[in-house]
Amino acid sequence: MTTAPTNPSTKETPVSPTPADRPLGVALIGYAFMGRAHSQAWRTVGAAFDVAEIARRVIVGRDEEAVAEAARRLDWDEHATDWREVITREDIDIVDIAAPGFLHAEIAIAALEAGKHVLCEKPLANDTAEAEAMVAAASAATTRGQIAALGFTYRRVPALALARQFVESGKLGTIRQAKAAYLQDWLVDEDAGMSWRLRKETAGSGALGDIGSHAIDQIQHLTGQRATAVRGRLATVVPRRPGPDGPEDVTVDDAAWATLELDGGALASVEVSRMAAGAKNRLTIELFGSKGALRFDLESPNELWFLDATRPVAEQGFTRVLVTEPEHPYLEAWWPQGHVLGWENAFSNQARDLLVAIRERDDSPGAAASFSPDFADGLALQRVLEAVIASDAADGATVTV
Repeated sequence: MTTAPTNPSTKETPVSPTPADRPLGVALIGYAFMGRAHSQAWRTVGAAFDVAEIARRVIVGRDEEAVAEAARRLDWDEHATDWREVITREDIDIVDIAAPGFLHAEIAIAALEAGKHVLCEKPLANDTAEAEAMVAAASAATTRGQIAALGFTYRRVPALALARQFVESGKLGTIRQAKAAYLQDWLVDEDAGMSWRLRKETAGSGALGDIGSHAIDQIQHLTGQRATAVRGRLATVVPRRPGPDGPEDVTVDDAAWATLELDGGALASVEVSRMAAGAKNRLTIELFGSKGALRFDLESPNELWFLDATRPVAEQGFTRVLVTEPEHPYLEAWWPQGHVLGWENAFSNQARDLLVAIRERDDSPGAAASFSPDFADGLALQRVLEAVIASDAADGATVTV
């Protein structure tokens, strides 16, 4: 576990308004899968949206040769191997953390104490203690005008943003039931090798934290309700996998199931797996309310299906909404009607929202800066994840969040 400062609120680093004489400098920590996605976002956000100019100053990684190649390929000005030096640079305003979860707490707290805005990939941390320390640092930073943003990027998928609008406008009435399943198949092969995602000390948990966090976040975000109690089960389907020095024990879950009781009265089910043959990146969400229902599948990311249960029964049926109109969330910045968006566009939308939040902070000096989800949301979700783990340890007993 990363050791975090115990009293980050003692730091009072002042935060200056957005510099008028230069672009906002971005430092990206991490250059692999998530690093590539975030790099794409920072490359395209200024072309798509009317936001402050940014500069892709530096990308950071531990492997000198690999991060140098990433800087060249992903179009960063320079590369570095020591994030501690990077976060103190005066030309860095935003620290984007796309490193594995066990590194989040130390980097995020240090960056906030250095006076930077922070965007941190989900899940916030590997355990509640780390998440609490991050929230304390974020709380102190927010009073100084900094933003501590959490990267649950699927909130920025236009179809899911539209689903949120449907719920908020009352189109579904009272939400009674929700279902989310996030299924992948990249571990179906029993000979697939070990990685940091399969070790508890680096990943925290397996499918539950990696993709289950997305499923639970969507249930809570779309319904506007928080989990108060859970029942859960975990499974490690393949207990040993090839490692660099021979077979290793897999110390996290391959799949997880949970039932959530929500504070608004709804019940929700969650299923996640990295062992589901044929499911490539299948996040499916269904909401059922007193006036209607909706469903979404990330493998068809531009479609939202909506049923209006207030219509006569003989006329009811799910309607396919192709979310590509300029009136839809984020679409004013992209392509003509019917020209679909992809997975990566949500990261650009997220970068846009962060830059807008920074601009709004500058327009209202002294006001607390805000971005949703924030670190407090990440802590709340971490408690749900740990409740699922505790329930599994208690043979599926109900655990209060």
